[in-house]
Amino acid sequence: MFEESVASTRPSRGRVRDGRRFGAWSAGRARQRGLSLVSLIFVGVIVVFLLVIGAKAVPAITEYFAIDRAVQKVAGEGQTVHDIRSAFDRYATVDDIKSIYGKDLDITKDGDRVIVSYSYTYSIPILDNVRIVIDFAGSNRDHPGRSLQP
Repeated sequence: MFEESVASTRPSRGRVRDGRRFGAWSAGRARQRGLSLVSLIFVGVIVVFLLVIGAKAVPAITEYFAIDRAVQKVAGEGQTVHDIRSAFDRYATVDDIKSIYGKDLDITKDGDRVIVSYSYTYSIPILDNVRIVIDFAGSNRDHPGRSLQP
């Protein structure tokens, strides 16, 4: 019985390196890595929040690409301002574009080329009184030669 108590009070066998003892018990603790449960929950909440914002931004980006395609198409179709605006309104009806209308287009002429440009803001509601506002702008001048494609 005395031997058991003496054996339990002896320090664990292990090598001493840099003043620290490395044995079976201390080596196991040194290898533990990872996140605690609280840290994991915190990181999970942040990831879910960013995914929700990303999911709410997808319709805005999709609509921007639809507007850009429509502007590239109508730039080569019409010769008058009215023709270009009405052609854009037709494309907007088909592609379900709600943020901008034909009357919002800025149509100018640079030499013999028609330049159609646009700018608008898109508001994404996050919480009750918190919103993300994205400013979109572009023109067919940004993509030279694309308006000539069918």
